[in-house]
Amino acid sequence: MTLTLPTPAQPLRIGTRGSPLALAQAHETRDRLAAAFDLAPEAFEVVVIRTTGDDRAMIAADRPLKEIGNKGLFTREIEERLASGGIDLAVHSMKDMPTEQPAGLILDTYLPREDVRDAFISPGHASMHALPEGTVVGTSSLRRRAQLLNRRPDLQVVEFRGNVQTRLKKLEDGVAAATFLAMAGLRRLNMAEEVPATPIAPEDMLPAVAQGAIGIERRSDDTIAAAMLEAIHHAETSLRLAAERAFLAALDGSCETPIAALAELSGGTLQLRGQILRPDGSEALADQQSCAIED
Repeated sequence: MTLTLPTPAQPLRIGTRGSPLALAQAHETRDRLAAAFDLAPEAFEVVVIRTTGDDRAMIAADRPLKEIGNKGLFTREIEERLASGGIDLAVHSMKDMPTEQPAGLILDTYLPREDVRDAFISPGHASMHALPEGTVVGTSSLRRRAQLLNRRPDLQVVEFRGNVQTRLKKLEDGVAAATFLAMAGLRRLNMAEEVPATPIAPEDMLPAVAQGAIGIERRSDDTIAAAMLEAIHHAETSLRLAAERAFLAALDGSCETPIAALAELSGGTLQLRGQILRPDGSEALADQQSCAIED
């Protein structure tokens, strides 16, 4: 097959949400494709698409996301635009992605995974274990809320939504004394050095399924997109996410379910750690399994 590459006159359109982090992920995808095929950045067009999750989150800023949406909250409009031909690729944070894709779309390309750990951020405290009793902690993540309360039921947890910059501003304004962010997001925004973030070991806070991973979705019949994406696909990340997302699918979970998982490769073995919690943190179940990678 002769590969028809995009040009400035007919660019490859990359769909994404409009937050600084989402744009950073789209630009990373563009830059990797440009490098792989020796193309100018002008051969790509980044298309910002507003999602239901963006709109509802703005209208109901103090309500948990699980109360205002369901699976696909931050992906539906992007996938609709992809299916209709309005864009050629869709770039997603994989921890936002439902485990099943709409008919006609396929998600089989992943960039190298970033740091999977959560980060503890507080101007006056070194870790979540050092917080005084009754301290107010802000988070919009049902998983982080449950994990924190499981460890520290004496703390107060408040809703704390918004992009990275918004949450850091809320912390500065005293809405809460501490919060959590993903280390991957801070690194992709080149903020890991300027933000006083302490990485949390997975043993203390097991990350969300697929945390730190970028996935690229395409139409299943788009052979040109498939051939281009093959050049930037990271096989190790694909193996790890296959295990984590299978675990999530078996539990019928979404990005708003208190479920955590982390798959790691060592030699020819894959180890999967998983955790499920009650939303109030009153109970947590955890286990791990290992198998040969080919299994």
